[in-house]
Amino acid sequence: MLLTSEQRITLHGFNNLTKSLSFNMYDICFTKTKEEREAYLAYIDEQYNADRLTAILKSVADIIGAHVLNVSKQDYEPQGASVTMLVSEGPIEQAPNESFEESPGPLPGAVVMHLNTSHITVHTYPEYHPDEGISTFRADIDVSTCGEISPLKALNYLIHSFDTDIMTMDYRVRGFTRDIHGHKLFIDHEISSIQNYIPPEVQDLYQMIDVNVYQENIFHTKCKLREFDLNNYLFGYTKDTLSKEEQLEIEKSVKWEMDEIFYGKNMVFT
Repeated sequence: MLLTSEQRITLHGFNNLTKSLSFNMYDICFTKTKEEREAYLAYIDEQYNADRLTAILKSVADIIGAHVLNVSKQDYEPQGASVTMLVSEGPIEQAPNESFEESPGPLPGAVVMHLNTSHITVHTYPEYHPDEGISTFRADIDVSTCGEISPLKALNYLIHSFDTDIMTMDYRVRGFTRDIHGHKLFIDHEISSIQNYIPPEVQDLYQMIDVNVYQENIFHTKCKLREFDLNNYLFGYTKDTLSKEEQLEIEKSVKWEMDEIFYGKNMVFT
């Protein structure tokens, strides 16, 4: 449904649409020994502690023009962290035109958008297999907004905030709002794919798959790095210290792990 700028602005009262973005990232590492695994998890715990995650969420709030009302954060033992923000918007005269464009959002800088009372959350999940030498780190970020700005404008910044092997993104618009004639609007902006909110130079780095249910305003995109450099998956040493047989075995194990996460199913390891 094409919406004119007049329809976008001239609503009957408050815009009651809820727009939710879930951004999940995965970092994968081969950790051959218990000591390597512990060192990797300690590195992740320091790199993505509650304070740094809070700074990332505050930048997300700035990008979508939100006022942070309350912050709850926690580092967990032995690993992991969570941050939850309650945010609100200030009164505005009209929605900015750029909030409706299918295009990547800005990196931190000067941008004025808006958000009604809602929330932003992040939770981290370090994980490892004690026998197979694979450690993974997952971060789940949810940005839920009420009003006219889409949280997809924060996606570009989120991608740049994490070193990511695999990403999954879900976006959904729920509820409805009314125009001044009483007609219901179940979505107030055009969207054909989440990919349109990812810069071309980032898209080039990833294999990407879409699963969209347009009639329900549900959009899903998942991404896996195209290029594979084994050095990026070793912690504390390089592949030059390994035999060719070891390199091939580790590469096979890491790629298998990535494929299972990307396709969302257990696969036969041969």
